[in-house]
Amino acid sequence: MEILENVISDRGSRYAVSGGPCATPDDAAAFLKELKRNKKFAKATHNTWGLLTDDGPAKNDDGEAGAGMVILRMLERAGLTGHIVVVTRWYGGKHLGGDRFRHVQEAVRLYLDHIGRDPGGGR
Repeated sequence: MEILENVISDRGSRYAVSGGPCATPDDAAAFLKELKRNKKFAKATHNTWGLLTDDGPAKNDDGEAGAGMVILRMLERAGLTGHIVVVTRWYGGKHLGGDRFRHVQEAVRLYLDHIGRDPGGGR
């Protein structure tokens, strides 16, 4: 499990991104359970995630409508299957509007770069 903490901060909201090998939605549930063993992540406002499996895509917005689809699109573009990416947000008291999607994209981009994957689809 790779965790990049405090990757983005905007108007009080803070973001982290994590991920690791994952083959099924059941594996995703286990990954999230392990992530939330850290009380900080258990208390997060949103733990949105996306996963491309051999059986198709799986995602969960966890209350951040549309964020799971943003993650899936980026995983598809990078050609990354069998690997979950979770974007965590701690709400800071101010609505971010459309900026929240840019932050999700940037968090996933940072994670893909961290693991040596080109967010644009090469490698």
